[in-house]
Amino acid sequence: MDILFSQEQIAERVRSIGEAISAEYVGESIVLIGVLKGAAIFLADLARAIDIDNTFDFVAVSSYGRARVSSGAVKLIKDIDNPIEGKHVILVEDILDTGLTLSYLRGLMLQHKPASLKIATCLDKPERRLVPIEADYVGFQIPNQFVIGYGMDYAERYRGVKDIRLFPESVAGH
Repeated sequence: MDILFSQEQIAERVRSIGEAISAEYVGESIVLIGVLKGAAIFLADLARAIDIDNTFDFVAVSSYGRARVSSGAVKLIKDIDNPIEGKHVILVEDILDTGLTLSYLRGLMLQHKPASLKIATCLDKPERRLVPIEADYVGFQIPNQFVIGYGMDYAERYRGVKDIRLFPESVAGH
């Protein structure tokens, strides 16, 4: 599988996003809300790259199941554990693709009345967008190709691959 972004490139980009977030929220504390399972590794690295007080929580949604293409229906599987009212919140996602999942989650989080709500995504696929939503912090913009690694999977496999790789079409049948 061809490497799209190396460990070093990812680490450098996460470091710069962490610096931007730290500069923007000086003197504040933030809550990072990771979208399971794909964003877990990105969230862990990002939390360590942020120099201000931060905590994290997780939500889990389903829109893919074991398929490579979103069904379009987003279902909440796990909600946040702690209140976020009045807090600065950053939703952390692995890939901003169609936008359906993040639009759904943004609406859900806004119901909790955070002081602010922003989005950080490791990867952005703007050509796949079906709803108007943009991330405030983007690791890398990519074309419409299926990727694995750095938390991202195909049928629950390859999450532990240390870099981000292009997933070959020929493997999809296995």
